[in-house]
Amino acid sequence: MFSYWEKKHFFHYDLIVVGSGFVGLSTAIHYKEKHPKARVLVLERGVFPTGASTKNAGFACFGSLTEILDDFWHMTQDEVVALVARRYRGLQSIRRQFGDKKLSYSHVNGYELLEESQLSALDELKGVNKLLHPVFKEDVFSIVKKPEKLGFSDQVKAVVKNKFEGELDPGMYMNSLWKLAQEKGIRILTGVSVCEVQKDAGIVLAEDKVGKVSLEFIATKVAICTNAFTKKLWPDSDIQPGRGLILLSKPVDFEIPWKGTFHMDKGYVYFRQVDGRLLLGGARNRDFEGEKSTDFEVNPKIKSHLEKLATGVIFPGKKIDWDVEWTGIMAFGKIKLPLIQQVGPKTVAAVRLGGMGVAIGWQVGEELSVLLSKM
Repeated sequence: MFSYWEKKHFFHYDLIVVGSGFVGLSTAIHYKEKHPKARVLVLERGVFPTGASTKNAGFACFGSLTEILDDFWHMTQDEVVALVARRYRGLQSIRRQFGDKKLSYSHVNGYELLEESQLSALDELKGVNKLLHPVFKEDVFSIVKKPEKLGFSDQVKAVVKNKFEGELDPGMYMNSLWKLAQEKGIRILTGVSVCEVQKDAGIVLAEDKVGKVSLEFIATKVAICTNAFTKKLWPDSDIQPGRGLILLSKPVDFEIPWKGTFHMDKGYVYFRQVDGRLLLGGARNRDFEGEKSTDFEVNPKIKSHLEKLATGVIFPGKKIDWDVEWTGIMAFGKIKLPLIQQVGPKTVAAVRLGGMGVAIGWQVGEELSVLLSKM
């Protein structure tokens, strides 16, 4: 049961964005900048963005050496270079927009640990640098001369440095998006679970989680920005969920001999230090099928693997006490490019960020706003 005032003011919009993560809020902001008088609503089922935006590890990265080399098996050289460029330019764009301080961005460099079986990647380093030179204008990757000073186990045979990567605080990034959205008059409703988008009519059917009340919102245009949870609203989409586990230790009682963002195993494993703690995550490649899930649960097989890496490779012989664990749900597809397209006369979608929402979310939102403006 709704009042006359509620029906009059809260259910009709020029644009409704489903999903309040990095892409959803970026889409709403860019569209509002192009159309200042438009009434824009963002709907979110959780208190915070549901998928991965505020659950990621805070890496400002675009691809490790072995990850890029692995991409060459599935993509052309031009496609791989374009993908890296898209990610790097996306990171640069949010730094320009919000400033490093508001993102808590730190340019600490990126690193990749190589085991014996991966040393052949070093033979390709020079060639990869040459391919990426048009984007960066200088070499991206170099070999760390004295990796033993970083304190890793002797399982690590080499360390590759990437001087163009850094780290940020995903919560501060989200705060910056919230503030900008508020300044532009964008309405955000949380606790609203969208059940259906009628793509031809611009009707969004939802449910209020608190009162179990059915809601019907009407918009001139609708944007689906639900990433891994898109199948429910767009069943034909090429979307495969990919869950990611992150472990955060208690503050360690020893000096950490390194700083930076680190990758292992073709980028599937990643770690960094946060407030004197070890943040360690990933390893979904240890159980791809098990991690094709939208359930926020911890996979014991992956957790055990990460814990062994912590005390066996990263801090050999040290005791690590774990404090917090969580999972985020990413979205992948047959190719690594984001899916940005019109899916109905009044509806568009921007999903499938491939675990790179920090790098490309703002940019994808801008591209979707352009598509919306053409409708």
